[in-house]
Amino acid sequence: MSEHTLAHAVAATIIPAGTPVELPVGTQVHIVQTLGGNVTVRTDQGLCRIAENDAGAIAGYTPSETAGESPDATAEFSEASVWNALRSCFDPEIPLNIVDLGLVYDLAVEDHGEGGRTVEVKMTLTAPGCGMGPVIAEDARKKIVDLPTVAAAKVHIVWDPVWSPHMISDEGRKVLGLE
Repeated sequence: MSEHTLAHAVAATIIPAGTPVELPVGTQVHIVQTLGGNVTVRTDQGLCRIAENDAGAIAGYTPSETAGESPDATAEFSEASVWNALRSCFDPEIPLNIVDLGLVYDLAVEDHGEGGRTVEVKMTLTAPGCGMGPVIAEDARKKIVDLPTVAAAKVHIVWDPVWSPHMISDEGRKVLGLE
């Protein structure tokens, strides 16, 4: 996409290891992906993910108006709203949301009446050794808990069944050029 410099030091996560790192001020970054609000950059240390809240460290970078959109606090809660929140979470290496990538296996909503709702999600990763799993799961959890009347959200990483490319949705296959 484009070349930028970091205006100040910023916390990042090395992809795919999932190792936290601090990128120093002046680091040259090449923006690779900005889907879902987070920013994947190529640096001299390899690929790194900069969280949406820290993207301001990238001098000259302006997120798109739809990147990481917050849910409408006045909207009615629905299971569809949870699926839409999950569709705003992206693998930092693959330009496809976790739903169309076929990573979300199960979604359960427990209604506590006036106490709100608890949402639990079971998801997997494209590879068992991917260190980004906890980062992606936390991104999904935060987006779910931001939905109206959601009191708590849990995202569990599971390995059964094992993910395979045939789990990618038809829409996802088109986006990735697999069809």
